[in-house]
Amino acid sequence: MPPLLTARPARRLVQLYAGLALYGLSMALLVRSGLGVMPWDVLHQGLARQLGWSLGVVTIVVGALVLLAWAPLRERPGLGTVSNVVVIGLVLDAVLAVLPEPSSLAVRVALVPAGILLNAVATAAYIGVHLGPGPRDGLMTGLVRRTGRSVRLVRTSIEVLVVGLGWLLGGTLGVATVLYALAIGPLVHALLPRLSVDLPRAPVRVS
Repeated sequence: MPPLLTARPARRLVQLYAGLALYGLSMALLVRSGLGVMPWDVLHQGLARQLGWSLGVVTIVVGALVLLAWAPLRERPGLGTVSNVVVIGLVLDAVLAVLPEPSSLAVRVALVPAGILLNAVATAAYIGVHLGPGPRDGLMTGLVRRTGRSVRLVRTSIEVLVVGLGWLLGGTLGVATVLYALAIGPLVHALLPRLSVDLPRAPVRVS
């Protein structure tokens, strides 16, 4: 019998937490660009400005609340799901504390593609280890399964809702938000096969 394809647990954990850390870094880059943020971050920014909390703390609280919404959808969180809620927000606040706002427009513009590309790598990295989706992704897939609607329709509806609410609360909606929405899907689609980890195959029993 040929050997089973196994994924080393250490490699999966390293890739998971590296991906989550890079995700927080990518969020900070877009925040510092001042040209718009990711759709969910428009809501996070708006809430942070209204509540006087840090952006990372708001990201963690919103992630936890979204995770609670999984209960009626019968989604099951994994280690990656819980880690997503905590790690990204902590890294985001840590990076924003040391990364100043650039005064040069050229630097601000350069932060946009850098943030989007880094976010795509980060997303493919933490999804590729198969340790549970992020809370916002799980909300989307749960709604798709329960409503029977397409992924595109459900995701678009959620993001339009959070962007609209976030903008009303004072979040930054800009060109980077639009570019992110257009580019992130194709980028993750291209990167995910390269960063997916092979999981152990169940042995085949011969009777």
